[in-house]
Amino acid sequence: MAAHLLEATAAPAQRPPSAWRIERGFGTREVAVALLVLLVLFVTGQRVEIGRMAVLTGEGLLAAVGLRDGSQVSAGLAGVARQLFPVQLSERTEVARIENFDRANLPWLSHIELSTVHEQRLDPQTLQMADRVVQREVLVEPLGYLLHVAAKMVETLEIALWATLLGVLMSLPLAWLSARNYTPNRACYALARALVSLMRAVPELVSALFLVLAYGFGPVAGVLALALHGAGFLGKFYAEDIETADPRPQEALRAIGASQLLVMRYAVLPQAMPQFIAYTLYVLDRNVRMATVVGLVGAGGIGQELKGRYDMYNYAHVGTILIAIFLTVFVLDQLAARWRRRHA
Repeated sequence: MAAHLLEATAAPAQRPPSAWRIERGFGTREVAVALLVLLVLFVTGQRVEIGRMAVLTGEGLLAAVGLRDGSQVSAGLAGVARQLFPVQLSERTEVARIENFDRANLPWLSHIELSTVHEQRLDPQTLQMADRVVQREVLVEPLGYLLHVAAKMVETLEIALWATLLGVLMSLPLAWLSARNYTPNRACYALARALVSLMRAVPELVSALFLVLAYGFGPVAGVLALALHGAGFLGKFYAEDIETADPRPQEALRAIGASQLLVMRYAVLPQAMPQFIAYTLYVLDRNVRMATVVGLVGAGGIGQELKGRYDMYNYAHVGTILIAIFLTVFVLDQLAARWRRRHA
């Protein structure tokens, strides 16, 4: 018996080199799928002008390193940079246009100066346009526009915060009903899943357009638009984490008579809470950025200011807004990363 076991154990080591065979990494099916994917990419690339994009980008890179005199891309980017910078920090307002202006109580760091303006006016005697020099009092606030942008960014953060909070509150019952192991019946499950998919499928900008019609211009429409989309996102991922939680602690609690709510509280949430926090922080970060976008349709925040300045061709003001958005998102990313490292 021992001899047979020894022969069986030693048999694989005694195979000749020709007996070893390495399986192919890919076969006919894999090659066919790869060719089909390449064909689809080629056809769709022609539709979205990927070739033109590559040519223009290459010309721009050659122009940047001095191997080409110029290009459409480099000229366009240079023109944008010249208009955006230097950014606008101060605010200048004619005193005559300020209602109930109090000279004795000027804003912080501001002062009044005389501004000479050349304007065209109709001469009543000759009935022709004549150039006239007019002096006007102007209130100059050196940091006026910067402070205005800061206030709008605070409003944007408030929109994102409340949208995240409402999204979490709406997503919790949807996640409960969307989890197969906790939903009361299949009808509730199908209805909850359909609602979650609908919320996630409608972009925030589209829902903000309709909510502005219902609630008017302002942050209310922005909060609701972001909250609805966030609820759809969180409802889906919360439900998936509830479904994939370890069933053994849940079975143990049910065995001693615990209710579904207690099982969720003491068996599921301790497992899923790290993922819940990660998803919520991601939605908060995304809402800060999307609050800028929904503001373009009048839903409050810095986006509304950005749209107005862009329409008036005040590109120096636009540059200030873009820098403020970048700094805000960057700081929030750093704070979120530090918080995750501390609680990892």
